[in-house]
Amino acid sequence: MSETRILYGFHAVGARLRRQASSVLEIYLDATRRDARALALAAKARASGVHVIETDAARIAAIAGTDRNQGVVARVHGTVSGLTLEGLLDALVQPALLLVLDGVQDPHNLGACLRVADAFGAQAVIAPKDNAASMTPAVAKVASGAAESVPYIQVTNLARGLRQIQEAGVWVMGADQEADRGIGSLALDGPLAWVLGAEGTGLRRLTRESCDELVRIPIEGTVGSLNVSVAAGICLYESVRQRAAKAGSHRSD
Repeated sequence: MSETRILYGFHAVGARLRRQASSVLEIYLDATRRDARALALAAKARASGVHVIETDAARIAAIAGTDRNQGVVARVHGTVSGLTLEGLLDALVQPALLLVLDGVQDPHNLGACLRVADAFGAQAVIAPKDNAASMTPAVAKVASGAAESVPYIQVTNLARGLRQIQEAGVWVMGADQEADRGIGSLALDGPLAWVLGAEGTGLRRLTRESCDELVRIPIEGTVGSLNVSVAAGICLYESVRQRAAKAGSHRSD
């Protein structure tokens, strides 16, 4: 029997329906919801041949494992695709833009990072297997559909994984508040992997030493560090901005 998992929340369930409706086994919907959002989801599911079960909020909460489920939960085939770091690097057809997380264990932070990665076109989020958040329904809900579009690849040894990324011609850039150079002073428009640590602890020593270069995000206020998903958004945006500027200058030549 194939592995199954639970998704809950409109973004996560709706994203799976749009991208892979055949993998959705059944959807449980709060019978009291008659708003346009719920009706549209139910109609889309039924049109795709997915069984929709209207039930009470208590049953939905029991299946989801949380009351914060927006009244919708789905049982789906597992999404373990077998994608490895090697496979990802071999399959890239565009310049790499990767997000590497070192020691991020909070599911909400991982979900937010996946959402940011999706927003800025990163091809994958990479993390170690140990001391890192795994893919859970809570992560998928926070990711708002991005867990279905951005591969989350966990590697046995992060330092070795960073070497593989470097050998593929990708520059490995670590975000570190102790770095001498600010993010605005570097060219970030080539193949790039951003490496970020958990809020407060930052990058581990070996991870820091494995980076090609370190850069800091200038902070003018009194806080000592940014949430990792906020920092990821800044880093990925700057790369995308510089790529767009470079492409624009080439078109005008």
